[in-house]
Amino acid sequence: MNRDQKAAVVEELAEEIRGADAVFAVDYRGISVSDAAELRVRLRDAGTRFRIVKNSLTERASDKAGTESLKQLLEGPTALAFVGGDAALAAKALNDQGRALGTLEFKGGLMNGAPLSADEIRSIARLPAREVLHGQLVGTIAAPITGLVRTLNALISGLAVQLGQLAEQGLAGADAAPPEPEATKESETEAASDEGSAEAKEEEA
Repeated sequence: MNRDQKAAVVEELAEEIRGADAVFAVDYRGISVSDAAELRVRLRDAGTRFRIVKNSLTERASDKAGTESLKQLLEGPTALAFVGGDAALAAKALNDQGRALGTLEFKGGLMNGAPLSADEIRSIARLPAREVLHGQLVGTIAAPITGLVRTLNALISGLAVQLGQLAEQGLAGADAAPPEPEATKESETEAASDEGSAEAKEEEA
């Protein structure tokens, strides 16, 4: 690799460091070419690129990207996983593959520019995937709303039952007959009395 090619690789690495949501550094000793290819496929599904580059070039790229903490991890064979998707899925893929092969020890890394220890990356690997977390969050938020809707439905149903019972008893509804005015009853009574008096006078005559 000539000087121009090295400069191009350094510039490309610096851009990947700056653009990644997270960078995981691992010791890749003992991993075969076929195992590395399988790992790249798994990581690609998590929006992650796995690269093995000479430490000297990665150091220069770290200088250009302004990530001094990443340089401290570049001792011995070091591969970098540039995460652009789900960090939990990427960490889990590296962790599972490493356990299966007995390789890929975490060295540390970066997340949103902040340093990560190897233990912190292993903790990230134990987290649920982002979609699962989103589902749990939506379920938590929706739970009180669901309870409120059920309560309102119960109140509305109870009110409907009560109105139905009132309607059956003739106490509500358009078909219930209005009460007879008192004035009308008194008029009818007086009219009946007048008729009786008239009939008595006719008999006396």
